[in-house]
Amino acid sequence: MNEYQPQEQLQNATLILILGILSIIGCFCYGILGIILAIVALILAQKATKTYAQNPEMYLGYQNVKIGKILAIIGLVISVIYLCLVIWLIVTFGMEALQDQELMQQRLEEMMGQ
Repeated sequence: MNEYQPQEQLQNATLILILGILSIIGCFCYGILGIILAIVALILAQKATKTYAQNPEMYLGYQNVKIGKILAIIGLVISVIYLCLVIWLIVTFGMEALQDQELMQQRLEEMMGQ
């Protein structure tokens, strides 16, 4: 690296990290928000990785991109699992049972054979 060439921050590195964190938090919004945020973070991380690979000594902040990408993958997996669980609950018990505790208890007892 030329000692006179300043290093610059990799574009969207901090944003990718923030989106990765929010994708884990967003998984509890029925999984939808977490999936959206994780996909956006992964797309931005892919672009940042390509930029960094072209000239790695010119950029700072690649560690944030890597951590954000890992968090986005974790958020995506948790969100998909949570969304599948919510869909299963709706299909199994119905939407009205999820909103009424007594009806949910009745359906659980029916399911258990009591």
